[in-house]
Amino acid sequence: MADPTESLEVQRARDSAFGARRLLARLRDIMAGSGSAQDRLDKIVKTIAHEMAADVCSCYVMRAGEVLELFATIGLNPDAVHKTRMRVSEGLIGDVAARARPIALANAQSHPNFAYRPETGEDPFHGFLAVPILRGSRVRGVLAIQHTERRDYDEQEVETLQTIAMIVAELVATGELVDSRELSVANDLVLLPSRLEGISLHRGVGMGPAVLHRPQLTIRQMVADDPETELARLKLAVDGMHSAIDQLLIAVGEIEGEHAEIMQTYRMVAADRGWLNRIREAIRSGLTAEAAVQRVQNDNRARLQQVSDPYIRERQLDLDDITNRLLQHLTGRPVDAVGGTLPDEFVLVARNLGPAELLDYDRRKLRGLVLEEGSSYSHVSIVARALDIPVVGQCSEVLSRVEPLDFLIVDGDHGQVFVRPAEDIQDTFAKSVQARYRRKQAAADLRDLPSATRDGVAVQLLLNCGLLMDLPHLQSTDAEGVGLYRTEIPFMVRPSYPDVDVQQESYAKVLDAAEGKPVVFRTLDVGGDKSLPYFPDLDEENPALGWRAIRIGLDRPAMLRKQLRAMLRAAAGRPLRLMFPMIAIVPEFDQARRVLDLELDRLVRDGLPPPATLKVGVMMEVPSLLFQLDGLLPRIDFMSIGSNDMFQYLFAADRGNPAMNNRYDLLSPAMLTVLRTLARRCDEAGVDLSLCGEMASRPLDAMALLGVGLRRLSVSPPAFFDIKAMVRSVDVGELARYMDHLLVRHDRSLREWLRAYARDHGIQI
Repeated sequence: MADPTESLEVQRARDSAFGARRLLARLRDIMAGSGSAQDRLDKIVKTIAHEMAADVCSCYVMRAGEVLELFATIGLNPDAVHKTRMRVSEGLIGDVAARARPIALANAQSHPNFAYRPETGEDPFHGFLAVPILRGSRVRGVLAIQHTERRDYDEQEVETLQTIAMIVAELVATGELVDSRELSVANDLVLLPSRLEGISLHRGVGMGPAVLHRPQLTIRQMVADDPETELARLKLAVDGMHSAIDQLLIAVGEIEGEHAEIMQTYRMVAADRGWLNRIREAIRSGLTAEAAVQRVQNDNRARLQQVSDPYIRERQLDLDDITNRLLQHLTGRPVDAVGGTLPDEFVLVARNLGPAELLDYDRRKLRGLVLEEGSSYSHVSIVARALDIPVVGQCSEVLSRVEPLDFLIVDGDHGQVFVRPAEDIQDTFAKSVQARYRRKQAAADLRDLPSATRDGVAVQLLLNCGLLMDLPHLQSTDAEGVGLYRTEIPFMVRPSYPDVDVQQESYAKVLDAAEGKPVVFRTLDVGGDKSLPYFPDLDEENPALGWRAIRIGLDRPAMLRKQLRAMLRAAAGRPLRLMFPMIAIVPEFDQARRVLDLELDRLVRDGLPPPATLKVGVMMEVPSLLFQLDGLLPRIDFMSIGSNDMFQYLFAADRGNPAMNNRYDLLSPAMLTVLRTLARRCDEAGVDLSLCGEMASRPLDAMALLGVGLRRLSVSPPAFFDIKAMVRSVDVGELARYMDHLLVRHDRSLREWLRAYARDHGIQI
């Protein structure tokens, strides 16, 4: 009997929840019953229609080629079963599959995506609710109900149908309805040797048999008898998971820097109250703890599937990792990376990883990492770099092209993966690995030799860094300093904007680790392809040309002031060098300099020690600044060329667009002429000039930079000794004279001319 003190809304919610639990219990009995998978699916749609008072309930299952086939229905023409098919994105059903999101419509036939199929006999039905059948991150089908009358579906009905879809997903996943082999790659050529393209996320070469990271667990029981028991199981599993993560944090504490900070953020995600509360609500609806965890994760994936923001996607990866850990604790399965014995040496292959998942594997045996997704700023990439593991990311379809224990070669230098390579390819790369090892052994001798050309010209070699973990390379290479410290990377791995004290501590640690060697801090360079989680998504049409870098700092001066204040305080009697990125006109530099001077005055007024010396520079990235050198050079102490952005702005070519990959070349007469002009103008003005883009980290490109007059190069740590070997093998006077003749040519690229010159003159490239 209903409580007379309850509101009508509360009574409806209680009755709805009771009805959902009753429906789940009936479906559990059907799943556990006898009969074929088709028989059980027929009973499921009939039960759903009855319990949800629907005129129609239909189930579409994904077939090979991304085709949805009507497998069961009550209310539509039964002759349409196994005959009605539609492509993903076709009609409302296809739209649900394409977007992996529910659709609820009061009048389906008025929707522009409605596709009428006369064989189904769905003319009289208007109300329409459909949800994707998800398992893991893949859509396995679509479950739909329809009503004759027009009606608005409430949130409870949508959630109930989503929960039911999870149960149907387990039936589809058994392979009884559609043979799982049909949905796999049916291509005999898959077993032949192949080469897969990706992008380099960390340099190096690794070889070994493949270990496939597929942490998805099969959930056997979906519906619970006693929600309180399930809630108690969840609490026990969450406590166990938190304890295990804490132990992992202790275990990886040997590697200092931002990667430890990443793991602390990971621990915070694991304790997120909102996430845990949604799981508890799903349990109270009638699911087991395991099914509730998976249900919430499916919802998260569906919501964020279309999000391109790298930070938000990174949070989703962390949550995927944590979800799998929680499921392992719930099922009693040990948190084991592979559930078996690892080969003595292996290459890990995954769609993507959370940072803790990588650390589950034995670092002593791990030779390389291949990801279908991934970016240079992803947490797993940062941790892999700390461990010096070669990484190739954005290697599409690698999981479908690689079988467990296939022999792989990870070429992190060139962003490619060789699958089942022939013996001659293996031998070639084995020799390359040995040669690399010998170069590392010889690096100790090269380290103590001067960085000077054969004709005695000194070349200053610096390092590009972005994390505290990069600083030990200063000592191992004996580089002369840090030519570019990217301050934005620590900002990107934090859940909120760091205050002045936190920033000051971070910059002070960098200066401490540099042990007196100069460090050039670049102020916050975000926007474009580098976003912050606590910053608005502007959805700019062309973000590379939009609101980014110093433009943000000048429009949000509080952010710039706080960062400059932290840098000035961190220096405290030590030399400080800082530069502003993305300066396009001299007044922008003047405005940024005024903010700096105000913070310096404030520091003195507060009685705090100022930097021993202060040098201020700009990043030369925007071509408009080339025509303002007369006004700019007297104002600055140094200039650093950002060749990556300079190149794309100079040629109006998006560097992230594959169609632009080979159209233009850094070693073109136009680009090299610009660099030669800058070198000469800065030399005349007494302004230090360096180049800190990727160009400086490639020996042939770096040789060309010496030829046009640059004498300071800031390179990535793995490339340091290759660049130093090139420097010591070149006669820069001869090279400069050769390039003066070369730059009058009108070729698309001078690369082959320079390569031939290096070969003929014994230059190590």
